[in-house]
Amino acid sequence: MSTLRFDVHVSGMAPVAPAALTLPDGTAGAWSPLAHTLIHGPTEAALVDPPITLGQAAELGDWVESFGKRLTAVYLTHGHADHWLGTQPLVERFPGITVYATPTTIDAIRATAPEGKATGIWPALFPGQIPVVSFEPVTVPEDGFQVDGHPLLPVRAGHSDTDNTTVLHVPSIGLVAAGDVVYNNVHLYLAEAADGGLDAWRRALDVVASLAPDHVVSGHQDKSRGNHPSDIAETRSYLDAAEGVLDGRPTRLGYFDEMTRLFPDRVNPLTVWLSARRLLPEDSE
Repeated sequence: MSTLRFDVHVSGMAPVAPAALTLPDGTAGAWSPLAHTLIHGPTEAALVDPPITLGQAAELGDWVESFGKRLTAVYLTHGHADHWLGTQPLVERFPGITVYATPTTIDAIRATAPEGKATGIWPALFPGQIPVVSFEPVTVPEDGFQVDGHPLLPVRAGHSDTDNTTVLHVPSIGLVAAGDVVYNNVHLYLAEAADGGLDAWRRALDVVASLAPDHVVSGHQDKSRGNHPSDIAETRSYLDAAEGVLDGRPTRLGYFDEMTRLFPDRVNPLTVWLSARRLLPEDSE
């Protein structure tokens, strides 16, 4: 049987509308870089987690097309909209593909984009840049799907930076496309980490580690780095540090300042501020 390969495209930092979201000092922020994994064989390919905007989707489509393979499937690891809003342009560009997701991810898509239009903060962050959502995701089979005869297996990981996250395991090449369970040198989104979320995320990391991967693609990543299993431990270390800071009952700004001091080289401090605003009371600023 032929051998699969994988390649990763990273959509870089995406500026957000300043009227919607700024850093504590009032400067405009940006959305974290997003990784998109293409798993491909001699003739077929599957893509994990499209990006957000029309521009990002067009750039990703050009990259996918450059491989000369037939894109047969897209897999969505979880319900956060930054991992699926850009799916529609790809469905239109590559006819015949199947979009796979778990039932909970499908529910999240329908809740976030009723009648095909994204709701919540997304239109404010990226005005005029969000595609219409009309694709129909299919519930991924328990035994996954295939690329050129090789199985690609969805693995439920539970809570990471949101509930009901999954990863995609490709045993034949020792790959885990980890979605948001693992981060690579990008500040973690901890806004949904209250009420045991940090411990649940650690259990999700245990799930990834139990697969003994040779390669781990983080959903948010610094493109200057590789796709290494060591990112599992680094993600865990960040969770441990955040828990220590939160145990000190900081103000929002205190949490922001301490986490950016502890991790000065991690990408995108806006994510730290988003987390602080959700985890800590408003009167703690």
